[in-house]
Amino acid sequence: MRAFDHFLAIDWSGAKGERHRGIALSIAEADGGPPVLVKAPSGGWSRNEVMGLLRDDLPANTLVGVDLGISLPFNDAGAFFPGWDASPTHAKKLWAMIDEICADDEHLGAHSFVTHPEASRYFRHGKDKEGEQFLLPGAITKEGRFREAETAQRRQKCRPVSNFNLVGAAQVGKSSLTGMRMLHQLRGHLPVWPMDPVPDRRTVQGGSMLVEIYTGLASKEAAALSGSRTKLLTYADLNVALEALESPPVREYGEIDDHSSDALLTAAWMRKASGEEKRWNPRFLTAEIAWTEGWTFGAL
Repeated sequence: MRAFDHFLAIDWSGAKGERHRGIALSIAEADGGPPVLVKAPSGGWSRNEVMGLLRDDLPANTLVGVDLGISLPFNDAGAFFPGWDASPTHAKKLWAMIDEICADDEHLGAHSFVTHPEASRYFRHGKDKEGEQFLLPGAITKEGRFREAETAQRRQKCRPVSNFNLVGAAQVGKSSLTGMRMLHQLRGHLPVWPMDPVPDRRTVQGGSMLVEIYTGLASKEAAALSGSRTKLLTYADLNVALEALESPPVREYGEIDDHSSDALLTAAWMRKASGEEKRWNPRFLTAEIAWTEGWTFGAL
């Protein structure tokens, strides 16, 4: 696996509105030093501003990690939306469908998709309020459908939530759908692993590439190495975890919000994990799964 020069971790948000305190960006340099936060505009980042940065202002040869699901479950049923004749056949067509249906939604929102007469049938929308296709016939759990990458996360003792679930503090469905709109609009500007091959450094994009990350996986692995907590509430907590990832400490003190700590820790984790060949070759990642469901970088 070739080397990258920069590692940009993005804690994403699918919340309503234009600007979001829940979006945080952190960059770590390959040649060392602590990860640093990318200063947010006044009022917080907008999703469109993040997309603009990735499209127009990304340093060459950057590995970008975004904390969202880059696709929906497919392998369990042979379709994203079994029984719907318009169901896309692979992830990039899924991105295009979501972006087209949500063309009038501002701020890369996805409200029009989750309320679409057909698409809404596959999502959980509230407590005791779920579409009739949220659970497949014969489902043995009420948690919803999972991708193969999320099954791999479970083997690593993480607790992913189905991307078809739009309810609760841990849900990532809205983040994933808004993120898929961004991925569609970035096509031709930034390759996405594992749908696209790892680019050569001499490409027009300067060798940069985007991967799906799960900040919970980074914190879980750092905690296993250091004995630190997975919920990092202070800079002291963060620095214990960073030390376990062979990163210099952040020179700040006091409390830190979890979006910033997640981004900082995951940027350092990406720097370390990107050099491990096994991260790029998970044993259950097939060509078909790569093309339909994608994968979470680091999940084994």
